Amino acid sequence: MKKRILAIVLAVCMASMMFAGCGSEPAAAPAPADTPASADAAPAPAEPAAKPANDKLVVGFAQIGQESGWRDAETQSIQFYAGQNIDTIDLKFADAQQKQENQIKAIKSFIDMGVDVIGLAPVVETGWDAVFTEAKEAGIPIVLVDRKADVPEDLYATFIGSDFIKEGNDGADEMARLLDNKGKIVELEGTVGASAANDRKKGFDDQIAAKYPDIEILASQTGDFTRAKGKEVMESFLKTYGSEIQGVFAHNDDMMLGAIEAIKEAGLKPGVDIKTVSCDGVKGIFEAMAAGEANVTVECNPLLGPQFFETCAKLKAGETVEKWIKSEEGVYRAETAAEDLPNRVY
Repeated sequence: MKKRILAIVLAVCMASMMFAGCGSEPAAAPAPADTPASADAAPAPAEPAAKPANDKLVVGFAQIGQESGWRDAETQSIQFYAGQNIDTIDLKFADAQQKQENQIKAIKSFIDMGVDVIGLAPVVETGWDAVFTEAKEAGIPIVLVDRKADVPEDLYATFIGSDFIKEGNDGADEMARLLDNKGKIVELEGTVGASAANDRKKGFDDQIAAKYPDIEILASQTGDFTRAKGKEVMESFLKTYGSEIQGVFAHNDDMMLGAIEAIKEAGLKPGVDIKTVSCDGVKGIFEAMAAGEANVTVECNPLLGPQFFETCAKLKAGETVEKWIKSEEGVYRAETAAEDLPNRVY
């Protein structure tokens, strides 16, 4: 790997394994490979420059932003793992603030730095071919984390994350169970163009159409994966359809938490008058389920830091990795939420 770049060490300090908070401060730069001899020492014979003993894994990560508690948990997992392994990992982190152009700029910057591996959670699926090709030509592998990109497979090394279509399938099955296989529902979609939104919608809608013909999706609209937008869209649904709505499926828990607020403000009981199914498994939705205000969450594990850096290390070493490294997840219901809640860390 290029040696012309001095490592910029990101020291990430976390208060606890429960992700209480994070911060960073500069650390001392590693000593150069060639240290000048002291005035009293005899000149050493000329030898080829040696690689530093502490050859860090240099990783650039372009995060989407901070649109949800789930996203924050993923960011903290990555930063925490890098901070715990500061002697062997040098993390360059960029927050794209939900803008693809910012992610592309960050990737180009990582390429210029000559990092060993680039990781990113793509804000949308399309529009990556050119910058991914630049990384490939520079010999830098790309790892997709939690979201996919619509590019040829030779432009990225692996995808680490969930089966979003299965999550949608599971969500449909859970909604059908709650409604006894019949009823009218609405759907809160994630960010337009995001792989998680595309696949969860496909999985949910296709499963409803194929297995549950007596369930009607009245309306489906993006809530952009945020609580505020989820509340806003649910308010609109309630004004339009009112008591017709018997269930709501949300592509993430944060939108559902916003929808729950809207349902309560409309004088209805979430989880009772309107059944809820959402995806992610954040702590807030477990609290809502324990309070009887939500019914089901389909887990999507954000704690991908260890898997991510282990994969990056393998790629730097020239090892082959699977094209899809799946995370382990489950389905959680209100009936066990109080028992499950103490074990949730995000």
